[in-house]
Amino acid sequence: MCGVGTAPNCVYGSDGKSTQSHPNEDGHLRFRGEDGCFLYGVFNGYDGSRVASFASQCLTAELLLGQLNSSHTDNDVRRILTQAFDVVEKSYFETIDDALAEKAHLSNYLLPHNELSPQSQKVQERLKELEQEVSGGATAVVALILNNKLYIANVGTNRVLLCKSSSDGQNQVLQIGRPHSTDNEDELQRLAALGVDSARARQAGQIAGQSSTRRLGDYRAKFNYNEIDLLSVAKTRPIIAEPEIHGSLSLDGVTGFLLLMSEGLINALESAHGPEQANQEIVAMVAAELAQQTSLEAVSQSVVERVKRLHHDVYVSGRQRATYCSRHEDMTLLIRTLNYPLADAALTPTQGGRIYPVSVTLTNGTNTASTLEEGTPTPGSQSPTATLQSTNTQTQSSSSSSGDGSLFRQRGSQAAQPDETGRVPPYVDFTQFYRLWGGDHSDSQSTQGGLGPQ
Repeated sequence: MCGVGTAPNCVYGSDGKSTQSHPNEDGHLRFRGEDGCFLYGVFNGYDGSRVASFASQCLTAELLLGQLNSSHTDNDVRRILTQAFDVVEKSYFETIDDALAEKAHLSNYLLPHNELSPQSQKVQERLKELEQEVSGGATAVVALILNNKLYIANVGTNRVLLCKSSSDGQNQVLQIGRPHSTDNEDELQRLAALGVDSARARQAGQIAGQSSTRRLGDYRAKFNYNEIDLLSVAKTRPIIAEPEIHGSLSLDGVTGFLLLMSEGLINALESAHGPEQANQEIVAMVAAELAQQTSLEAVSQSVVERVKRLHHDVYVSGRQRATYCSRHEDMTLLIRTLNYPLADAALTPTQGGRIYPVSVTLTNGTNTASTLEEGTPTPGSQSPTATLQSTNTQTQSSSSSSGDGSLFRQRGSQAAQPDETGRVPPYVDFTQFYRLWGGDHSDSQSTQGGLGPQ
């Protein structure tokens, strides 16, 4: 019922080749507990993977060792989720207490001593080691399914989409919650109430090096915030680890899928194509892969690889958005299906992990735009097209698309195979069209220069 796809960070050189700038810092969890309880999570780490790794392990222990059962009410579940995040935060800082104490002691030692002495140099080297040990943090999004009801707990800037297929074959796509960033009006109001200059925070776009206003770990933003210029006037700790809880949402009779995405995946797609239709694009990719893959792990990985390739292609194209695509962070996608059928094993899967482009038409009010790879055909007897209609509100966005994936099930064993660039040769014969056109426009042929594309 669940698959996870990942890709490491990369920086592109002038020749278009990529290099990884640091080890992968993302994390995830997926567990099934008792009483029909399912727990999923995606963690976006930074300045190391320690916090993301710790949080994924500790949250599991705080939620799946008897704390939750089918008799709990919605209020009970929300309380338990909030408490679990609080325990994770406190437990993590307990693991680095000794290192923080040593760091403070050595920092005090350096003040009255000559920085050029051998002993001082050793102290400075040790301080660098300690800083690497204690620095870093993570954002987290967790999905809990209990009694066939969905709860989402979010801390930071990851994203959750719920796609529900209706009986008429349409998909309703809901973004659950909003990122805790300097673009979030509620978060800016929360910071303003603590004395922080919200206008300045919005303009800066980042707080202590990160766009998130809520995060796990990060001792500098939690304990030394008075040393950070933007936060120094805060009355109390401004960067918090308290989750925003959404739910419950009943999953009775729901057919569709749930997507948990790290910030790196979202940013890579939005950098390549803009933020306006990112939700619809990722859903279209998932629907296309679900229609042709027989494994959710393969579906998740294929979608991540497609986003990675789109991002790279925009960079090497030199087009307008290329300047936004010189690098991307670690990417993680977790897909949980909800009574949603996978492709028949008899169907030809994506070969070699390559993703065939899908033509998607997005409709938003009166504006219609074709996204993904425009003008690129999809192999098969017909070109699948999904129509996604979106209406946005302050708290969630919804859209509809072709629902059961049947439009994407046209690929057969004789489908044209892509070349090394991922393109396929033309496979539509226009001879009949040209013959009929010539019969209807024979009078104009002498002046038009003959049949065929001009």
